[in-house]
Amino acid sequence: MRFLTILLTFAAFSFTSFGQDAKADAILDKLSKTIKDQKSFYLEFSSTTSNSASDSKSSFSGKGWVKGDKYFASFGDNTVISNGMKTWTIIKEEKTVYVTDADEDDEESVNPKKLMTIWETGFKSKYTKQTKLGSEAVHQIYLYPKKTSADYTYIVLYIGVDNNELKRVIMSMRDQTKMTYSLKKFTKNPSVEDSKFVFNESKYPGYTVIED
Repeated sequence: MRFLTILLTFAAFSFTSFGQDAKADAILDKLSKTIKDQKSFYLEFSSTTSNSASDSKSSFSGKGWVKGDKYFASFGDNTVISNGMKTWTIIKEEKTVYVTDADEDDEESVNPKKLMTIWETGFKSKYTKQTKLGSEAVHQIYLYPKKTSADYTYIVLYIGVDNNELKRVIMSMRDQTKMTYSLKKFTKNPSVEDSKFVFNESKYPGYTVIED
């Protein structure tokens, strides 16, 4: 489920020799500015997750709203809500709500805001090539974590050449999990009430709430 070892070795050598990639950084800086210029945004995506060690695979579709540090995401039967201070992870199958501080999200917890800005902290970037997703021309950029203790081994971004919009994210984890997110829709500055980003316990009768 991973790229060939020789490719990773070459990528590591490239970073040792040449450091951060100016072309990749220019594209990512432009994308970051586009995201930060929005007071809010809405996105729809599809995702697949596989693990070669356990021979497991799952897929789902999702959608998310982001407003500042707040976000609401639904994917499959699960929902994640954050008001910027607290995060509520709602697991329908377990009828359980897990409450954590917003700054305690782990690396495998991908919310809409993080998905759209994941390259900004803790990574070196490497522009690899211009390629295509379907009929659309895209830039392919690799991200490699600066910390050897990071859960990620690498992340691949696909960014539209014509519109500079994020189209796909592939994440490879050290536990042999691979996650692919494909962006289907992106709407700038939708109207969304702050109440959407607060957990309403009355909507989840019978659920157990567990706080860290």
